[in-house]
Amino acid sequence: MSTTLAAPRSSGPGTGRDPVEIALRSALMIGLLVLIAFFAVQSPLFFTVGNVRNIALSSAVLLVVAVPQALLVIMGYVDLSVGSAVGLAGVITGLLIVDHNTPWYLAALAGILVGIACGLFNGFFVAFTKLSPIIVTLGTLQLFRGITQFLRDNPPAGFGTEMGLLGRGVYLGVPVPVWIALAVFALGAFFLYGTPAGRHVYAIGVNQEASFLSGVAVKRLPLLLYGAIGAAAGLGGLLYAARLDSAPPGTLGVNFELEVLTAVLLGGIAFSGGRGTMVGVLLGVLFLGVLHNGMTLMNVPYYGQAIATGLALIAAAGLDELGQKPSRLRLILRRK
Repeated sequence: MSTTLAAPRSSGPGTGRDPVEIALRSALMIGLLVLIAFFAVQSPLFFTVGNVRNIALSSAVLLVVAVPQALLVIMGYVDLSVGSAVGLAGVITGLLIVDHNTPWYLAALAGILVGIACGLFNGFFVAFTKLSPIIVTLGTLQLFRGITQFLRDNPPAGFGTEMGLLGRGVYLGVPVPVWIALAVFALGAFFLYGTPAGRHVYAIGVNQEASFLSGVAVKRLPLLLYGAIGAAAGLGGLLYAARLDSAPPGTLGVNFELEVLTAVLLGGIAFSGGRGTMVGVLLGVLFLGVLHNGMTLMNVPYYGQAIATGLALIAAAGLDELGQKPSRLRLILRRK
């Protein structure tokens, strides 16, 4: 007798109508509105067109990488090496342009392929060896950063006008990286809600063994998503390098993995898997973007911003724990 996955539910985790998801998303929206109101009072520059554009631009790369990270976390996995993959991809792109006179579009493609290779490297060890994704990606965080610094001590710089347009160009009044981030967001949302594989992401996050017995590709799908987050990291490194017109090996992408994880958890994605929405991820990214921008306008020093980011991560972990309690309660009541 074959076993099949249950049909999608009209409510519950992943549908956007689960009470836990609604509560977490509402709390984040209220927090975001309070944050916006606070910074608007503190600085007259906050609500200017230029500053709103700055918030969107600074949030773009974070959203690009947060979307596939959210898919991984919903499935019960995580990639903590994305910051180093961003740095490696950006530096290789810069080296090809500056040192080898490679056309910018070929160098950009090479950077994205490097990111994909990093992701697949992680995905192979996590999906096929059953090693902990936290341990594996912490190891590759150091590995990729070491390779980056081995390749170049000083940053390659001066990538040309065409490359600069990718990071600093504007189309219809909106920065090009924002258009790219919105396209990635739309693609991630379609994958999660509009394809069978998206439903399998939730299923694996809830119960991997039951998903396997139901015929779900519990090894190939994680490998695919690790490749996707690698591609996003490669794209992120490219966008950062294009915006800065430089790719510093020692700082590009450093601590970026913490920003991504904070945005994902703030957005209501359960770290244990099986719960979360793309809208929540977008709100989490905007929350961090507004927070960093507002503190910059208030001349808060770097260490103050680091403290705020750390507190945001702790708050995100707290929200994640609160979100788990109703699920555990429902499970206990079902068993009784």
